[in-house]
Amino acid sequence: MHNPTDDFSPLTLAFVGDGVFDLLVRTHLARQANRPVGELNNSKVSMVNCKSQAKYAAKLLPHLTEKETAIYKRGRNAAPKSTAKNGTVAEYHSATGLESLFGYLYLNGEQERVRELFDLLLQL
Repeated sequence: MHNPTDDFSPLTLAFVGDGVFDLLVRTHLARQANRPVGELNNSKVSMVNCKSQAKYAAKLLPHLTEKETAIYKRGRNAAPKSTAKNGTVAEYHSATGLESLFGYLYLNGEQERVRELFDLLLQL
């Protein structure tokens, strides 16, 4: 059966996945402790950047299904218009792949899998 989100561009998936990942990180940090917003934001920025996301992607890859790996690779191999600010081009591409994966899963209503992968990357 054809899934309409299979036709979405990897950068559209990454656009959505960026917001999904950001919200997951914000929720995780808020649940850890009630801290000043500036401190929460600093912690968020340390997790939501291309270097960190590239590391998360590398840790998650062995745990992905074949389909998830394909989605990640589509995102990683996409040609984004912007360039990496705080990381290498390879890290930026990996981060885009991770965001594409989270966007794809979210748009397909697979929130349980999104949560499972996010929890897994926190443990690795």
